[in-house]
Amino acid sequence: FRDGVVASARLGTANEGVDYVLRRPRERGRLVRRRGLREPSVSRVVDRDDDAGLIALAGLRSRILNLAANALAQSADHLDHFFSRLRQELAFYRGCLNLHDLLTARGLPVCVAVPCASHAPDLRARGLYDPCLALRSDLPVVTNDLDADDASWIVITGANQGGKSTFLRALGLAHLMARAGMPVAAASFRAALPTGIFSHFARAEDEERRGGKLDEELRRLRAIAEAVQPGGLVLLNESLSSTNEREGSAIAAEVLLAFAGAGVRSVVVTHFRELVDRLRAATGARAVFLQAERSESGERTFRLVPGEPTTASWAVDLIEQTFRPERTDPS
Repeated sequence: FRDGVVASARLGTANEGVDYVLRRPRERGRLVRRRGLREPSVSRVVDRDDDAGLIALAGLRSRILNLAANALAQSADHLDHFFSRLRQELAFYRGCLNLHDLLTARGLPVCVAVPCASHAPDLRARGLYDPCLALRSDLPVVTNDLDADDASWIVITGANQGGKSTFLRALGLAHLMARAGMPVAAASFRAALPTGIFSHFARAEDEERRGGKLDEELRRLRAIAEAVQPGGLVLLNESLSSTNEREGSAIAAEVLLAFAGAGVRSVVVTHFRELVDRLRAATGARAVFLQAERSESGERTFRLVPGEPTTASWAVDLIEQTFRPERTDPS
C-alpha cells in the first residue's frame, strides 16, 4: 500500500466507525481528474506533530488491514490444506498403480475385489498370495485358493515353514486392500468388507516388558476383544503358544467362541490339537480346516489344501535339512 490505505465505513452507535471494508487503491493515472468532474469530498490532514492523531490513524489502519489479513490467512490455510490432502490422495492412487505394474510385470494375478456387506458370510479367493513376499523375493510365488462362506473360523494346521503364516498375511492384506479400494493380490477375491482387521502375531522378546510372555499375549488379546466390532476379522498366528497345550487351548477356545458369538470371523494358525477338537465340537458355528501340504520326501509345496487338521509340525524335516552333512563329490 505505497499510496496509502483506501477503505470505506459507516457510522454506527455514538458515531463510531463500523463495517470497515478495505478497497482497491486507485490507479496513479486516475488521481488527476479533469476540472469540473471532481467528486465532492471532505478531507482531514493530520499534522506530523499531532502524536494523538497519528496514533489514532495508525490504529485505524491496523484495524482495517487486520480484517483483510485474517481473511487472506484463512483462505491460504484452506488452499494449503486442500492441496496437501490432494497430494496424499494422488500419492495413494499412484502407489496403487505402481503396485499393480510391479505385480503384473512378474506375471502375478491382480483383481478388483467383489465386496459384500460386513455382515455377509461370503469369503472366496482364487490365486491368493502375499504381495509383500512377491516384492521382496525373485523366487516363484505359490498361490492358494479358499472357500470359506459361512465360516466363523478358518483353522490352519500342518508342517512348519509350510506357508501357514504367509497365507495368513496374504488373507489379511487382501481384506485390507479390498477395503481400501486397491487392486487385490489374487486372481479373484469376494469377501465381506470387515469393520476392522486385527492381528495377533508373536512378538520378539522385550527386555523392558513387565511380566511373562503369556501376560503380554493376553493383554494384546484383551485389547483386540475391546476394540473389535461385529463384522470384524481377527488373525491369530500360533497365539498362546507360550503356555502348555491344555491351558492355551482352553483360553483360545473361549476367545474364539466369544468372537464367533459377536459376529467376528477368526483365522487361526495353531498346533494345538485340543483347540481343534473344541472348535469342531462347538455348535452354532462353522469351521473350515486347511492343512499345509507336505510331500512324502518332506518337501514343502507351500500350498494350503482343505483337509483333516493335524498337529504334526514335522520339525524332524527341518532338523535333517539343517544338520544334514553336505554331500561330497566322489571324484
